Amino acid sequence: MDWQKWHDRYDAPESPLARRLRTVQDRVRAALDAAPPGPLRVVSLCAGQGRDLLGVLPTHPRREDVRARLVELDPANVAEAKRTAAAVGLPGVEVVAGDAALLDHYADLVPADLVLLCGVFGNITDGDIERTVEACTQLCAPGARVIWTRHRKAPDQVPRICEWFETRGFVREWLTPQDHIQSVTVHRFTATPAPLQRGTRVFDFVGYDRLGGAG
Repeated sequence: MDWQKWHDRYDAPESPLARRLRTVQDRVRAALDAAPPGPLRVVSLCAGQGRDLLGVLPTHPRREDVRARLVELDPANVAEAKRTAAAVGLPGVEVVAGDAALLDHYADLVPADLVLLCGVFGNITDGDIERTVEACTQLCAPGARVIWTRHRKAPDQVPRICEWFETRGFVREWLTPQDHIQSVTVHRFTATPAPLQRGTRVFDFVGYDRLGGAG
């Protein structure tokens, strides 16, 4: 899979992925707006070219408060995200080339105030989705928001994933209408963070093309 070329779908304004990106960016903007004053920590798993955050932060009034880490394995997408962050003057955004499933990448930046899991759940198995949801209790500070995406092709797993979050101290704040094939959901963490389990790998990135989804 050429993941850099895959991102070209975002440039077709009426494509489902372009609409999903706009929705995610709206939710990122709302999360930053709602965050309390002071420093803000953001982590993005399988960040791709970083468009979820880098499409919002340059013009947001909280841009100087944000320290973010974007973790992405594909080297071309890492390079593109780094170029974008540098071009818009965001020294607080770090782009890391690595396996986003390894919790060690987040050790000095969690618990975070915003966790982005966009384009992840359509590319991993159901068991790994649940493990990743469990890991969010380690990644999130009290009151943190998780923004996650998942396609709604049959079998629609969005309700099940919501249940996994909501049995672990997360409250659903926002969910796209059911007729949107590319779903975006926001959950807010209301419990106490669990200690980060360093050395843990929480998922294997299989790919939507092998799982029959859409990223």
